[in-house]
Amino acid sequence: MQNKTPQPVNRKPKTKVLLVDDHPVLRRGLGQLINQEPDMAVCGEAEDAPHAFDAVAQLTPDVVVVDVSLKGSNGIELIKNLKARYPDLPILVLSMHDESLYAERALRAGGLGYIMKDEAFEQVLTAIRQVLKGEIFLSDKMKGRMLQQVAFGRTKAVSSPIETLTDRELEVFRLIGQGHGTRQIAEELHLSVRTVEAYREYIKEKLNLKNATELVQHAFHWVHHQEAA
Repeated sequence: MQNKTPQPVNRKPKTKVLLVDDHPVLRRGLGQLINQEPDMAVCGEAEDAPHAFDAVAQLTPDVVVVDVSLKGSNGIELIKNLKARYPDLPILVLSMHDESLYAERALRAGGLGYIMKDEAFEQVLTAIRQVLKGEIFLSDKMKGRMLQQVAFGRTKAVSSPIETLTDRELEVFRLIGQGHGTRQIAEELHLSVRTVEAYREYIKEKLNLKNATELVQHAFHWVHHQEAA
């Protein structure tokens, strides 16, 4: 009796996910969750924009998950650069910022999805699968905020001087509004104190604020208005 050779099973290749975040603990936790899925696997990790760009070129991921705030660089600028080089690459933005302005900027830069870090990891899996299909993903909370902007005063928001801030200036402005001092901001964004001081001056000029006190008050009111929205 002749033994039949078992036929190889044609398995569909797993989706390759690249994680870009400057927090190793988060990368590890998210990576473990993704690697448990039967249809996807983490192909690489990066902690900043230069390493992320190299990783995309070398590993050819199917999707990239990017933190909007990166060590010494800016996630939104990275998204713009990646989309300029790889226009068909799906990008999901992972962020600690729940302000709708960040989500808008991330989507305008080329991201297909925006999800907050404090949401369940399982939501990230849903978001990854959705952006892989070419569909936009926003959490229910962020959808509500963005719809509010459209329904109530989006025209006013567009003309706001805050819209003129660069992505990095907006990060500094948000941290000022949360009560962070210059040195704290420098440590969190991996910048020098002098650089943060320069950003503070740029922000004051763009928002027509006379001094540091007005800057802190303006930032505080903006942050708390966003949180209440």
